[in-house]
Amino acid sequence: MAIPPEFLEELKARLPATEVVGRRVKLIRSGRDTKGCCPFHKEKTPSFHVYDDHYHCFGCGAHGSVIDFVMESEGLEFREAVQRLAGEAGLPMPEETPEDRERRARNRTLAEVVEMAAAFFEKCLRMPEGRPALDYLRGRGLTDETIRRFRLGFSPDGRGKLKAMLAAEGVEEGLMTAAGLLVQPEDAGREPYDRFRGRVMFPITDRQGQVIAFGARLLAGDGPKYLNSPETSLFHKGRNLYGLAQAKDAIRAAGTVIVCEGYTDVIALAQAGIGQAVAPLGTALTEEQIALLWRLAPEPVLCFDGDAAGQRAAARAAERALPLLKAGFGLRFALLPPGEDPDSLVQGQGRQAFDTLLSGATALSELIWRVESGGRLPPTPEGRADLNKRLDQRIRDIPDPTVRRYFQDFFKSRLWPDGPSRQGGRGGQRQGRGFGKGKWGANAWIGPSERLRADTADTRPVESARLRWAILLATAINHPELLAEVEEELGQVAINDQNLDNLRQAILITHAGGLPLDTTGLVNHLSEQGYSQALSQLLSARTYDHARFARPNAGHAEARQGWEATISHLRGEDLESELQAAQDAVRRDPSEANMNWVVRVRRMMDEGEQPEAAFD
Repeated sequence: MAIPPEFLEELKARLPATEVVGRRVKLIRSGRDTKGCCPFHKEKTPSFHVYDDHYHCFGCGAHGSVIDFVMESEGLEFREAVQRLAGEAGLPMPEETPEDRERRARNRTLAEVVEMAAAFFEKCLRMPEGRPALDYLRGRGLTDETIRRFRLGFSPDGRGKLKAMLAAEGVEEGLMTAAGLLVQPEDAGREPYDRFRGRVMFPITDRQGQVIAFGARLLAGDGPKYLNSPETSLFHKGRNLYGLAQAKDAIRAAGTVIVCEGYTDVIALAQAGIGQAVAPLGTALTEEQIALLWRLAPEPVLCFDGDAAGQRAAARAAERALPLLKAGFGLRFALLPPGEDPDSLVQGQGRQAFDTLLSGATALSELIWRVESGGRLPPTPEGRADLNKRLDQRIRDIPDPTVRRYFQDFFKSRLWPDGPSRQGGRGGQRQGRGFGKGKWGANAWIGPSERLRADTADTRPVESARLRWAILLATAINHPELLAEVEEELGQVAINDQNLDNLRQAILITHAGGLPLDTTGLVNHLSEQGYSQALSQLLSARTYDHARFARPNAGHAEARQGWEATISHLRGEDLESELQAAQDAVRRDPSEANMNWVVRVRRMMDEGEQPEAAFD
């Protein structure tokens, strides 16, 4: 049954996050904040802030309510976490309907039946008829301890041995079928028979270790090499990951999770001391599995075979992940040498070889580049234009505009290594060479007022861009109510100064974390993050002398108008900077591509096209 929202709100009100989190994390009070070392990633300096109604880690991005914390820290499902907290709060769970109770009772019964099957398969592995399966597992280098830990077993050959065992325990055929253990023939006159026969059995569990299904490998004879349980009320293959119950603690300790293609890869890595590995369940990664992986670690490593099939699997995973991307979460890809899988690599070359493979894992952006370019930069302008178009199409589905912009900048740097890419900083930064002659409105370039032009002007061209960056940040700090309106603009502006860029990121993270955004609270919080010196330089007379609207006593409308004017100057400088770079490129190499670059930038300045459109 769905849990009423009012019950959840009452639960959160009775159990402040500081109380629940404080049982697991050592928290200290710092000013108005309570913080500690994040339990979801390794850190020495506390960046995990806890408030009455939520927590937020400024290191790894972990964020949520008390319910989220219990789910993530204890590996519980939503209802289980709510039940746990409700018991602590002395709140009775909302009453279930008879249908709900019947469904839960049936699932408990199905779980019991599947558990009985798992125990039967384990027993059969140690019997004489299971000797070939045991020899197979030992032949793959698995120890008896590993076999027991993952509860590996054997389904005896024969159409009704499991069925007979379960029937002797009083289990009805209907329950066996509902649990995915029997196959019901289409011919109504034939008896149901065992789904798994003559196979090595790999129990699939939920996050708590409850067996919910099986994967099975054929030892000999006809039939598919691998066979999984069908979906049941217990088992949804797109929502689960093999080996997660065994890997949870290692994932938390390592701060990352490795995704392999097969069950034996997960088991072999665990035996080699790499316990943070999991695997999908016979299908390509689903959106739900990717979301689950990001709950475990911000940047999972997907490990695929280096053959053509493995590369296709990597490309499919990348395509599926793009519409889900958000700041702080991504994927890396480790492609194995030809003919190797994780199992063979660690057994043949040892753990160090696999660790080296992981350390060289490829970022998602790089993988997309390799897939689309084939690792080769087209030599002609039309070839690059076509590649540019395909790359643009790839990333159109990225919902976060800042993340999408970073991908664009990366691809530009590859397409034009000596040309129009933004070089030198995060997200690509360009040095301004003069003042823009107008401002960017919603869709057009219009000139700012003379007063605002004077407010934001500076007589030293080299310093002009940096001053405007400082003005933007000062305006955001002194007028934090603006952030809801200008967050995207602030995230996209190119800041070619590492200290100011770091401060910009801290402001955006604070805003995203839902922290109190009055000026005093924001300044105090940023100071605690190590930005005291930067703030003292930023919030100074030098900044305010050039921008009265950035001062704390300026009105909202004045601050908003000043912000727009400053953004317009910076965007104009970006275009002038790009025009200068294009002209320099023509002087070095008067190629058609470089001359087209000059023409394109001039057209953008004449038509008032957004700078981002250079990527189109």
